Amino acid sequence: MTARPAIYLDNHATTRTDPRVVEAMLAYFTEDFGNAASVHGFGQRALSAVEAARETIAGLVSATAKEIIFTSGATESNNLAIKGAAAMYRRHGNHVVTSAIEHRAVLDPCRRLEQQGFRATYLPVDRFGLIDPDELANAITPQTILVSVMLANNEVGAIEPIAEIGAICRRKKVLLHTDATQAVGKIPVDVEALNVDLLSLSAHKMYGPKGVGALYVRRGVRLEPILDGGGHERGMRSGTLPVPSVVGFGKACELCVMEMERDAERCLAMRRCLHDGLTAKIGDVTLNGHPEGRLPGNLNVSFAGVNGEALLMGLKTIAVSSGSACTSASVEPSYVLRAMGVPDELAHASIRFGIGRFNTMEEMTIAVDEVARVVRRLRAMQPAL
Repeated sequence: MTARPAIYLDNHATTRTDPRVVEAMLAYFTEDFGNAASVHGFGQRALSAVEAARETIAGLVSATAKEIIFTSGATESNNLAIKGAAAMYRRHGNHVVTSAIEHRAVLDPCRRLEQQGFRATYLPVDRFGLIDPDELANAITPQTILVSVMLANNEVGAIEPIAEIGAICRRKKVLLHTDATQAVGKIPVDVEALNVDLLSLSAHKMYGPKGVGALYVRRGVRLEPILDGGGHERGMRSGTLPVPSVVGFGKACELCVMEMERDAERCLAMRRCLHDGLTAKIGDVTLNGHPEGRLPGNLNVSFAGVNGEALLMGLKTIAVSSGSACTSASVEPSYVLRAMGVPDELAHASIRFGIGRFNTMEEMTIAVDEVARVVRRLRAMQPAL
């Protein structure tokens, strides 16, 4: 069995479930275990807990409870938003617009739509990972029915100008979906201020349990369901709700409401410590993305002359992610970094650090020393030019 690294810095992949969330969930496994769709007392207690969680989750993004649809996570939410809107509004057009750096859970549904006769436009980004709102406006045609642009990028933490994009979509009467999975709970998110119609979020990115998420659906927006079988969640998503997970999701959102500002300040301070330490101890370190306009806990850097996968393998005590996407046949540079114009050799040498609520400043110091040690060793192994 592989030993567990001592320091976890991969909080964009998933977060530790907050012990307070686990505590809130326990009773709904053993005592209030009813099906929230049942009419008896067990079911009604479960339903009451679900609706309380729905209210809390809605409050975190300034929505109403009736606009929150529970799903199994952000991947399902993205699929429901994109495929559901495309099917419902196909009579109005067959064109969708997205960005080149979206998560696969957005890009792949868009490509599926293309197989079904839709057209998709994939907007480029600048060197910071940001799309140009003017380019987006120009990409919208009379056949456009949906725009999907993420709020914050999962690799480089870039925070997109969603409010401006939303204003454009409102003027052009086009629906806007945003995958806000990485942003909700980390930075303030207000669906009204952002002018969004659909927004995806997931509990396990904000210290909640895995396997549960939600889709915000603005009142008046209709979606064709992608799951049939009981008409749960106002007919948009059939299936028995995982009550303990929903309760945990609600508790995680409650904690984010109370602690988001403090968490953001701590993560930002740790990020700066980590970045400053790496650049001071290691030469040829390149920051990927905007120096400030990114998620507080995100740091994506490239170490010239070092393969990212080799660096990952060498970091025995630190859990981080590479900017490269592994396939069964080869290791390709990150498509996000490529879209930003990062050269392949640096894209191959990239590492993403995800800093979260349970990290400490002491861990940043240890991480700097460990990364520096491994980078020096790997560079020393390179043949002299």
